[in-house]
Amino acid sequence: MPARRKGLDALDLEILRLVRERPRTGLLEIARLLGVARGTVQARLDRMSADGVITGFGPVLSPAALGYPVQAFATLEVEQASREHISAALHAIPELLEAHIVTGQGDVWCRLAGRDNEHIQRVIDGMLTIPGVRRSTTVITLSEVVAHRVHPLARLRG
Repeated sequence: MPARRKGLDALDLEILRLVRERPRTGLLEIARLLGVARGTVQARLDRMSADGVITGFGPVLSPAALGYPVQAFATLEVEQASREHISAALHAIPELLEAHIVTGQGDVWCRLAGRDNEHIQRVIDGMLTIPGVRRSTTVITLSEVVAHRVHPLARLRG
């Protein structure tokens, strides 16, 4: 078996750019645009998926378009012994977009989506009923300056 290549080369970056910019474009068209064989594009995508570089191909959904235009960040202070239970309980909250255990002030940072401020308040009130959650601090977002992104990291090369 040949050794796996580390990192991304120029062709990988171009494939990723096209998949990101034109997510509904087929592999044959991507291959045509890049001047390579369809099998090359497929092999590169398969390798990047197997290596964990690509984590999904599904559509990116807009919380606002789904009726949840308000976003907030909540910092939870939790009992350390309860983290596993708390993680499972947080996972069950549909308005919770993501959660991270953090260092520094607070223990868990959560990004939430809600229909309005009152809905966000109800979600936070529900989070405070989880055994082991001691308190929360919340900020409501006003506008998005930079959307979640990872692609610029792929272009950074040592």
